Amino acid sequence: MSYIGRTPQIGAYHKLDSITCDGSTAYTMQLDSANFVPESVNHLIVSVNGVIQAPTDSFTVSSSTITFASSLSSSDTIDFIMALGNVLDIGVPSDATISASKLATTSITGQTAETSANDSDSLLIYDDSATALRKMTRANFLTGVGGSNTPAFMVRKTPNQSVSGATSTLVTFNSEIVDSDGRFDTSTSRFTPTETGYYYLFAQVNIQAIHDQATTELDIKKNGSFIASRFKHIALNSSSDREPSIFTSCIIDVDDTAPDDYFEVFIYTDFGSGTTITGSSNPIYTSFGGFKLIGV
Repeated sequence: MSYIGRTPQIGAYHKLDSITCDGSTAYTMQLDSANFVPESVNHLIVSVNGVIQAPTDSFTVSSSTITFASSLSSSDTIDFIMALGNVLDIGVPSDATISASKLATTSITGQTAETSANDSDSLLIYDDSATALRKMTRANFLTGVGGSNTPAFMVRKTPNQSVSGATSTLVTFNSEIVDSDGRFDTSTSRFTPTETGYYYLFAQVNIQAIHDQATTELDIKKNGSFIASRFKHIALNSSSDREPSIFTSCIIDVDDTAPDDYFEVFIYTDFGSGTTITGSSNPIYTSFGGFKLIGV
């Protein structure tokens, strides 16, 4: 390809190590004490006794060996050997010489796509504040983003439970379905998160044998006081027993860990004695659950 003006000089140029003449015709070319192989004989500028030598005519090259047309005595001097590299090839860049501005924006596109990464693998991220590309291990990257919806729990009651009339009764739960961090205590029927944040809580109670417009109330209480959620159900004006399932839910702020905030479920009915909370393992009639919200 022809150029208007000077041909671009983009090769890797080196002055090779000095060579002492010893009466031979062949000598080994080295760069920084390592054997050097030029692109071709025409990529060398060789000066002997102050005279530039003609490639091929005055010397030839085979691998890292330069062979002169006639032997050079100890009184001769090889002034220098300049290796021009390849004028159409920049060669292999030296370590730590490529700056970020020299990388194309598509340099990663088309490379082999990984489907998984180990914790010790490095990921590339762009540091906006420093305007720089940086690396971070997968383990550290996951520590800095996202999160999990824990503590999380769901419990149920399996035996029936009697409820006294006109009395707020703690609903007891004896069977854990899930309790990610061991924060629910079946002996007290309390959920104690021990971590600040916002939580979604829900409760369902199936209650038997109420009628005659009796009012039933389902509460989620925080630290023994009504604060979180309340749902009221009024039975039909009938003498026949009814078995409604009452559900309530809320998002509540846990803002205290010492002493720990705790949550319980209470049922209240003004119907009178003989009312029962339904317990069962399958299907689940009465349950209590919740989890921590992330990103709030």
